[in-house]
Amino acid sequence: MSFTYAPPPDPPVILHHDHEIVVVNKQAGLLSVPGRGDDKADCLISRLRGVFPTVLLVHRLDLDTSGVMVFALTPHAQRNLSRQFEERKTRKIYLARVAGRVAEKTGTVDLPLIVDWPNRPRQKVDHAEGRPAVTDWRVIRASDDETRIRLMPLTGRSHQLRVHMAEIGHPILGDPLYAAGAAADFPRLMLHAESLRLKHPESGLPMTFSAPAEF
Repeated sequence: MSFTYAPPPDPPVILHHDHEIVVVNKQAGLLSVPGRGDDKADCLISRLRGVFPTVLLVHRLDLDTSGVMVFALTPHAQRNLSRQFEERKTRKIYLARVAGRVAEKTGTVDLPLIVDWPNRPRQKVDHAEGRPAVTDWRVIRASDDETRIRLMPLTGRSHQLRVHMAEIGHPILGDPLYAAGAAADFPRLMLHAESLRLKHPESGLPMTFSAPAEF
């Protein structure tokens, strides 16, 4: 399946900025950082650099995922925020629409993940070699066809939420890698980083940033 990168033209939506950090609502279809090749040079961090020349990467969201991202504006902020992510001191909440009715109200998926090398960038469950990956989830509402659900990753593996939902039989709608048939036939991946809680790298005060999903 051929892929043509066509990022949305709209400028980044800034949720917050100060002398240490900038928080953005990333659009679906926009790379967080440049991809391989000149055709994938347009990305969120390059767009931010035009306004915030010192912007530094802390974490990423998949091309297909929208929502809240934090960037550092100083090396100190980058080190501090990166440590918070590595030590799991941040709290991320995602909103998703998944295929089918999820019967239970809450649950946890605990399945280790590893890159599926022959099929990159796909990831897969591997109980022998995979890295620990844990996702808590809570149903918001469900119908026979789909469920709106909040996902709270306790780890930060690549494609974690997408693989975990597919593995329990409820792939995220519009997922080009892990959904099939009607579940894949949506204009975008129905996954949005709804909120992010962290401590400000200078003051240490807890801060929560949120952005509503467009689906």
